[in-house]
Amino acid sequence: MPIRRGTWLLEYTGPLLTNAEAQEKEDRGARYLFEINSRWTIDGSPRSNVARYANHSCKPNMEVEIVKKRILLRTIRSIEPGDELTYNYGRDYLDNYIPLCKCAHCVHTTRGRGRPTARKKRKRKANGHG
Repeated sequence: MPIRRGTWLLEYTGPLLTNAEAQEKEDRGARYLFEINSRWTIDGSPRSNVARYANHSCKPNMEVEIVKKRILLRTIRSIEPGDELTYNYGRDYLDNYIPLCKCAHCVHTTRGRGRPTARKKRKRKANGHG
């Protein structure tokens, strides 16, 4: 049975960190840091955070909405059983972590080819996944 468009499907969960704490963790190699705003970041590394398994796509089937200090993922189209769950991690994430986008959309078009490699230190962004 498909998941209907507009369904609140997942919440990106984990400990709430100040951005300074998150930067320290990132400097030590932490992944799954999702910046909420200029002050707060969620550390989504606990395996109980099933939203961390959603992948990036330049043509996603979910979108992120930040409500207070919560990160919610809502479907933007119907999702059939077996479909990959995806959202757009954001330009900053792509520029700094994925030099060549390999999402299904980009693999089948020329969009993912020839992307520049990261030229600056990694940064988290509110609409990105890290």
